[in-house]
Amino acid sequence: MKAVVFDIGGVLIDWQPHLAWAEQLGSEEAAHAFIERTGFREKNARGDNGELFADMAQELDDPEDQRLFASYVEHYGRTVENPIHGTWDVLDRLRAQGTAVHGITNWSAETWPEGVKAHPRLGEVFGTLVVSGEEGVMKPDARIFRILCQRAGIAPEDCVFIDDGLHNVEGARAVGMDGIHFTTPQALEIALTERGIL
Repeated sequence: MKAVVFDIGGVLIDWQPHLAWAEQLGSEEAAHAFIERTGFREKNARGDNGELFADMAQELDDPEDQRLFASYVEHYGRTVENPIHGTWDVLDRLRAQGTAVHGITNWSAETWPEGVKAHPRLGEVFGTLVVSGEEGVMKPDARIFRILCQRAGIAPEDCVFIDDGLHNVEGARAVGMDGIHFTTPQALEIALTERGIL
């Protein structure tokens, strides 16, 4: 039986980064503008690769922007409040039938503990979990998939990898895993059923 490897953000947990600042800035629109102004998404990817948000904040010119950016970790829990229930239902069915379930996530080592505080099951449900910020390597780099396989004691061809980022799915396929591009829990259930996994 194949092991199923889940991405987390956008698959199991809805991530809305602007909510870290919406209250401080007075509106969601202002928070979105802050994200654009500060190049947050590019910096966040660097965080997923191991850099610290306080260090990246120092690259900004405006002192208030620096302060707000550095506060991201403190307010991170607001960005990941909502689970994607249908995907959790699929994961629970897999575990109940004895299928090995693992995780690979592009997630900052700083914010990961806050994510687990918001959703304690994230720290409990995976046989093996690889967090990019803790490793200093992120999807779709082949190395992160190989780290998972080595630690879990499985071959890539024995894995089905699920991610909402097609480029990450393609990265998994490049190392020999089967890949499912996540769109909805319902489509995921169908894809796993077609493979004889559910």
